[in-house]
Amino acid sequence: MQVYLPIAEMSVNALLVLGMGGLVGFLSGMFGVGGGFLMTPLLIFIGVPPAIAVGTQANQLVAASVSGVLAHWRRGNVDVKLGVVMLLGGMVGTVVGVWIFSLLQRIGQIDAAITLSYVFFLGTIGTMMMVEASRALIRRRAPTAKRGKLHRHMWLHGLPLKMRFQRSKLYISALLPAGIGAIGGMLVAIMGIGGGFMLVPAMIYLLNMPTGLVAGTSLFQIIFTTAMATLLQAATNQTVDVMLALLLLIGGVIGAQFGTKAGGRLRGEQARLLLASLVVAVALKLAFDLVVEPNDVFTISTRMS
Repeated sequence: MQVYLPIAEMSVNALLVLGMGGLVGFLSGMFGVGGGFLMTPLLIFIGVPPAIAVGTQANQLVAASVSGVLAHWRRGNVDVKLGVVMLLGGMVGTVVGVWIFSLLQRIGQIDAAITLSYVFFLGTIGTMMMVEASRALIRRRAPTAKRGKLHRHMWLHGLPLKMRFQRSKLYISALLPAGIGAIGGMLVAIMGIGGGFMLVPAMIYLLNMPTGLVAGTSLFQIIFTTAMATLLQAATNQTVDVMLALLLLIGGVIGAQFGTKAGGRLRGEQARLLLASLVVAVALKLAFDLVVEPNDVFTISTRMS
């Protein structure tokens, strides 16, 4: 089942790529993340050039996110107004991110930048999520523990341009969700990720958004930012492999439906702890590959005649 990828200029096992797409789609539906934090490293692990992996798998996130959003929409777990505000910021961030990607590609540093970005972002955020989720589980198991406030207010909540989001029962500055969306847009363009691993905790801990609405709203925004990033990457940097994207799309759509059902059986703390463990594991693998000696070591020697 070998298929040739014309843009990546290599052959891959079609069943392996379909399985990878299904796995990422499953995670997308379960956790409300695009799954790119896992797909891009997986593609790199099987030999796909990092720039091609980033540009192509963003396309797969569109289908996986659409499939996940439809399932959440039927349950009423999408705050459309908040998602639109995040999307406006995400569009700006995507344009800036594609420009940075193109600049790094021209100077020949895009592969190193992608790998180092993954190690830093995934390692930092994954560790923070793991610590918080562990504490939440401990507090849940301690019946005598004093419960904290439902909403924690900070200086960010005092920003201007306040809007009321009835579905999430929030009255906050529109600049806050727009800023979160902008960062997510930059991440999808530079790292090929939907940004869900960053958006989900930011929406919970910065916006104080109800956990039940976070997954669907995050995926709603991811749909449009990833679609925009794919179009810009194809037109500007020519890093989208259609054959690879098609295989990932098929697997992702199927996996997302199963992931949504599985996610409904997990408590919020359990889901966040599992997601954090996956994020940290991927970061450690990428960091290990940066320092381990490659299988093929190239040397250049000169001989004087």
